[in-house]
Amino acid sequence: MAKSPNAFRTISEAATEVGAPQHVLRFWETKFTFLTPLKRAGGRRFYRPQDVVLLKAVKRLLHEEGLTIKGVQRLHKEQGLKRLAHYGDPEGAVTFEPDGAAPATVSAPAATGQSSIRLRQVLAELEGARARLEAVLSRSG
Repeated sequence: MAKSPNAFRTISEAATEVGAPQHVLRFWETKFTFLTPLKRAGGRRFYRPQDVVLLKAVKRLLHEEGLTIKGVQRLHKEQGLKRLAHYGDPEGAVTFEPDGAAPATVSAPAATGQSSIRLRQVLAELEGARARLEAVLSRSG
């Protein structure tokens, strides 16, 4: 049975979908602050559809468009997450909020499913903010 397009992906599934090895995805997470998959207690990563789109965008920009890591970072800083995501999803099938957050509403079959998905999204956003804050604090200290 195939997963729903809105389902979270393991790192193995995301790597297959993106066409890059798992260790490369982990490396990209260290270089790009906007790549913040949900991490469970054991450190296991789960990628949202938005994360997979961003991974595809990074791969395309680095491998097909010839940008450097700093070039992709600059593109993100200057043009934002929504524009960056266009490189991974030219048709715009996955939506991004203006600040790059996950959509406010996610279609799910039951209300409890919607609540669970939204809670996971909020948790992922908070963990991403925490990681960015720790990165800034480690640079300044």
